Amino acid sequence: MRRDARTIFQTLAHCLKLQCPVCGRDSIVRRPFNLKHHCDACGAIFKREEGFFVGAIMANVVATEVFILITYLVCLMLTNLGDSSILTILFVIAIAFPLAFYHHAWALWLGMDHLLEGLPKSPDPLG
Repeated sequence: MRRDARTIFQTLAHCLKLQCPVCGRDSIVRRPFNLKHHCDACGAIFKREEGFFVGAIMANVVATEVFILITYLVCLMLTNLGDSSILTILFVIAIAFPLAFYHHAWALWLGMDHLLEGLPKSPDPLG
């Protein structure tokens, strides 16, 4: 697989739009918090062996921690909020951000795997 800058940015754009990182023609999401097994358009397999998505979970946790840290620093430097108000804001972020970023973490993990190794194809893209 070609890995030039255009291909990398195109794959990342597909992932941010929650589309198949291989073809970009189909969504990776079946319903909230449930990924499809494979792409209906090109047959790329999304659900892999046990433990494959531990990296996606880790990416979600790290992104949440970074977002909380940035929010905390912004609150300290730019506001006069008290400690309890800041902690309330951070608590809400700690609950909401991982839920909002869930599908994107999985999509970005799939995209990175596609760029590094290529996603395996289903023998029958229709089922």
